[in-house]
Amino acid sequence: MSQDLVRFFNILLAGLLAGSVFVIWAGYDPSAYPYETYVDQQQGAIRGLNTLMPLMGFSTLLLTALSAYQQRDNRPVLITLVIAMVFMVGSALTTRFGNQPINAVVMTWDKASPPQDWTILRDQWWSYHCLRAITTFCGFALVIWSALRRAG
Repeated sequence: MSQDLVRFFNILLAGLLAGSVFVIWAGYDPSAYPYETYVDQQQGAIRGLNTLMPLMGFSTLLLTALSAYQQRDNRPVLITLVIAMVFMVGSALTTRFGNQPINAVVMTWDKASPPQDWTILRDQWWSYHCLRAITTFCGFALVIWSALRRAG
């Protein structure tokens, strides 16, 4: 696959991933939601995104790795892409071991009977999401930076 095509799809997928994370961060802070609203919103988001987001993240990571391999002779770009991958792996690990276990618990909740600790799990999930947002944004920014450095 040509370097330009890999770079294009790498930027596209990283941008879609960062945009999705940004929309959740900017528009869905759950701290003010009553229990019923939180459960409806969160369960719907989990059903809709629990497969898509990890698939996009994994694909972005693979494209970043391929792009880094293709740029192995351009040390500054290679290093930038490796650092981007470190941020992406951080995001993936935060999702897998932070957000997803909480998602599994939330999917068992009944809207009619809130668990006693629901706000603790809600706030933990949000903290993990904020961390994931930062690492995703940093990875995306570095993917863009690497493309600009190569182009320049």
